[in-house]
Amino acid sequence: MTEPHLTAGAARPAAWTVRRVGDRALLVELPGTAEVTALYDWLAERREAGELGAVEELVPAARTLLLDGVAEVDAVAALLRTARPTAAGAPHGPLVEVPTVYDGADLAEVAALWGVSEEAAVRIHTEPGYVVAFCGFAPGFGYLTGLPARYEVPRRSTPRGSVPAGSVALAGPYTGVYPHPSPGGWQLIGRTALPLWDIDREPPALLAPGTRVRFTAERG
Repeated sequence: MTEPHLTAGAARPAAWTVRRVGDRALLVELPGTAEVTALYDWLAERREAGELGAVEELVPAARTLLLDGVAEVDAVAALLRTARPTAAGAPHGPLVEVPTVYDGADLAEVAALWGVSEEAAVRIHTEPGYVVAFCGFAPGFGYLTGLPARYEVPRRSTPRGSVPAGSVALAGPYTGVYPHPSPGGWQLIGRTALPLWDIDREPPALLAPGTRVRFTAERG
């Protein structure tokens, strides 16, 4: 199944809104993450082709997409208001492999929620290809989509005061990797030594919107 993509030329769905933010920014509100991802991909392609004029930054979130530093605000707003969804191809961003030791504190609980063994839970998590839908919460933290909807799990009822850097975790429809030690309420299923955030690297964040991700099981 492919996610919806966008093209110009017909009325956008009524659920979409396009708002002007200050003099040089636009905020698009969309029904959900799939629509945000599709719009982000479409705009990124057209920005690279020079079809949007100057747009300094595209910032996706769960249900919004911010276009910042827009030189031709009225023209881009008009284009957004006449976009409609169509079928899209497979994700084509750069691929990052995340070697993971699956020994997280919540792995047994997640496996029980899925009705499978811990070994089967690892296979379930390593099988899909993931895509970074958006970033947030902390520098370098990506919200990854790709796990089938039937495997969504709730956040912990009581967040932990400190989650170690490199923790691979689940919450709702998303997988994430904690780039720094921080409080967190996601279900911890594993850990990776891969540095997600390195201030001496350019760019510092390993994961950016559109990046493809694969998790591979490693021995501890």
